[in-house]
Amino acid sequence: QVQLVESGGGLVQAGGSLRLSCAASGRTFSTYTMAWFRQAPGKEREFVAAITWNSGDTHYASSVKGRFTISRDNAKNTVYLQMNSLKPEDTALYYCAADPQGSYIYMRVYDYDYWGQGTQVTVSS
Repeated sequence: QVQLVESGGGLVQAGGSLRLSCAASGRTFSTYTMAWFRQAPGKEREFVAAITWNSGDTHYASSVKGRFTISRDNAKNTVYLQMNSLKPEDTALYYCAADPQGSYIYMRVYDYDYWGQGTQVTVSS
């Protein structure tokens, strides 16, 4: 069982930056693929970025590629999402998710077994 707690969200102007963190409980964090998803009001939850257990592979949604960077620190049981050049369309509730298989990256909500409660990111124009 893994518990995930996101932090770092907030209100920022367009063009600004935020860094989200996701702290995980449990000794198996280092073996999991970790991902960030987001959900805007009235829209479906969508994939943002993911990273394999050893940081050997990362993948990004086309809408954030080049602006967002996912990373992890297994010693701290934490995964990060550095978000730069933020746009109003990045406004959403951002969720951290964990996939126990660890070696591959999947982009579907149902591939992830564990979820945090989300942190709100609001980008003003």
